Amino acid sequence: MRKSIRNVKWILPVMVVLTAFFIAGPLQAGDLDAFRDLSGTLKISGGTAHIPVIKEAAKRIMRLAPKIRITIAGGGSGVGIKQVGEGLVDIGNSGRKPTPEEIAKYNLTLFKWAVDGVAAVVNPRNPVRSLTAQQLRDIFAGRIDNWKAVGGPDRKIDLYTRDKASGTRAVFWKKALAKGSISPKANFVISNGAMKAAVAGDPGAIGYVSVGYIDDSVAPVALDGVAPTLATVKNGCYPVARGLYSNTRGEPRGLTRAFIDYLFSAEGQRIAADKGFIPVR
Repeated sequence: MRKSIRNVKWILPVMVVLTAFFIAGPLQAGDLDAFRDLSGTLKISGGTAHIPVIKEAAKRIMRLAPKIRITIAGGGSGVGIKQVGEGLVDIGNSGRKPTPEEIAKYNLTLFKWAVDGVAAVVNPRNPVRSLTAQQLRDIFAGRIDNWKAVGGPDRKIDLYTRDKASGTRAVFWKKALAKGSISPKANFVISNGAMKAAVAGDPGAIGYVSVGYIDDSVAPVALDGVAPTLATVKNGCYPVARGLYSNTRGEPRGLTRAFIDYLFSAEGQRIAADKGFIPVR
């Protein structure tokens, strides 16, 4: 995997449709009652951090209401905002708040249903577990290019980043890198999942992912002594955080409205928490 990723310096953001299919089974309706008499297709695209929550919500809805079909695609925050604005999808997810210009251009209505942190991560074989903000900026700018300079092994640092359509990149660049430069030698990957896989397969790697994506395959890096955890994001101690938004063109109606409401319901917020995010309610 490492070879195939590192030989590609630029991977265009792509949209892979992830339609939730499953075997029907018993389910307690609860907050899903609004979908019982609904039908139709709901198209969702955009930020990849959202996908675990959106997929689980879609699975539960379609299990209860077989006349509903929900398609889920990635592509990044910029893609989600543009596609919902142009009427190509019903909901455009973004890991950043749309700009005033985007809101005005597309007549967007914003729904922030969870809060997420974004953390630098390294390969578990790398002993470096903490960096200062300046060290992190110097690494991503290419001014520090060997792990030995920050207390690690004598190994070249391999940088991984996201394209500019990514909301994950936007918050990391703004809040962790203080809008500093990112080396042109960095490898580009297309999603949180691809980033995690790249770092997991490269002992010299450093990248960044949504805190909700962190598992044993990667090691989170503390920033100025503060570890990136759900608790530190929630209490504000860890500063690299952002809202997760689902955006619609104008006020949502029908199936779109029901889906948005479900994300804010008790069950929807539990799903967000179960997937590693901080509910807003």
